[in-house]
Amino acid sequence: MTIRVLLVDDQDLFREGVGVIVDAQDGMEVVGSAGDGLEAVRLVEELEPDVVLMDIRMPEMDGVEATRQIFLPERVARRTRPVRVVVLTTFNLDDRAATAIRYGASGFLLKDTTPLLLRDAIRTVHAGNAVLAPGDLSALLEGQFRAQSPTPPAYLTLTDKEREVFSAVSRGLSNTEIAALVFAGESTVKTHVGAILRKLGLRDRVQIVVFAHEHGLTG
Repeated sequence: MTIRVLLVDDQDLFREGVGVIVDAQDGMEVVGSAGDGLEAVRLVEELEPDVVLMDIRMPEMDGVEATRQIFLPERVARRTRPVRVVVLTTFNLDDRAATAIRYGASGFLLKDTTPLLLRDAIRTVHAGNAVLAPGDLSALLEGQFRAQSPTPPAYLTLTDKEREVFSAVSRGLSNTEIAALVFAGESTVKTHVGAILRKLGLRDRVQIVVFAHEHGLTG
């Protein structure tokens, strides 16, 4: 299956350069490009890309607000396929990137990343995983949730095993690592993760990490 990529950046030269890199990869194609967040939101609805590479700082509408609008519940409900957003920034551990992740982005990349890392990041988020190390994700989110929300009733519907898997995912463990931890096969872990996402109304593993920080469930 070809991964359909939308490029969003206000610099034409950057979009063209990234486009050349993406189109050169097996199983990937650029399906469109946008110069600001407003156009990005429109093209996501029109083109239904699999992955959006989204610059943080743009005129008209920045990448943070565009990400928020892309993941509004009514827009998500209308889609026939999931979309993943990776925000692009010039600063490591950018607070605005953290906000975009809260809104639904699957992580961030520095704009000076290598073509190999860019390729791997696109494949990683397409599979529903984050594109930054668990420690970095935790550091990004740490300052975002100083006042933690009460534990929602949906969390209480998780079984003991699902809570164990939830805790492991929130710490950034892979399915292989979780399988060894809970003495189960990887397929069983995937089933548990799917049940957790369904019960909590979350999109992917990144959102499990965000949910855990938001509700003080990272311990």
